[in-house]
Amino acid sequence: MATVILVRHGRTTANAAGLLAGRADGVHLDDVGEAQANATGVRLAAVPLVGVVSSPLERCRQTAQFILNHQPGVPLTPIEDGITECDYGQWQGRTLSELSTEKLWATVQAQPSAVTFPGGESMATMQSRAVEAIRRHDAAFEAEHGPGAVWVAVSHGDIIKSVLADALGMHLDLFQRINVGPASVSIIRYGASRPSVYATNTDAGDLSWLAGTAPAADAQVGGGAGHQAPSTSRA
Repeated sequence: MATVILVRHGRTTANAAGLLAGRADGVHLDDVGEAQANATGVRLAAVPLVGVVSSPLERCRQTAQFILNHQPGVPLTPIEDGITECDYGQWQGRTLSELSTEKLWATVQAQPSAVTFPGGESMATMQSRAVEAIRRHDAAFEAEHGPGAVWVAVSHGDIIKSVLADALGMHLDLFQRINVGPASVSIIRYGASRPSVYATNTDAGDLSWLAGTAPAADAQVGGGAGHQAPSTSRA
């Protein structure tokens, strides 16, 4: 099985202003977001990536470029519409504080599977097309590069939360229990029997253990020995 590293884009001008950016043009990383994306690129430098797949929106393409800047090889860099931001319709561009007063807000929080944004898409459709895109790319990378292949998908908060919920076997109505911060790293391996979630919402820590490892097909009963700890130098 290949390994997908889900990376949310870094902080944007809209995030800082409390706006729901959606698919609006002109939303880019701010200074904090650029630093976050670069730090994630540095963190991923220890992992030779076979691909960096990005949402078509600028903030994700910027984040993907920071990751690519620290890769020694030349990973594939496809743009994937299936992992673009949710179409929030008439909610796009409005402040979160204003949206929190809308009747639909409570449903978004408690029953996302019942939500269709006015003039936009349903959250169930969002999850379905995102999961399909991630699994499709994962299968393609494994077929070409083998079970030790590691690739990155750069996407958006709700998209990544919905993919993680699917991998965890959670109903979409529970996905608001998952948090995904700017430029955070989450890790999934899809197997023949089930997906395995190795990390969610991390912004620090060694990832070199992902390099060149072909994971076991079955879950390790009792937890197993884990991955090899990073080497440390001694004076």
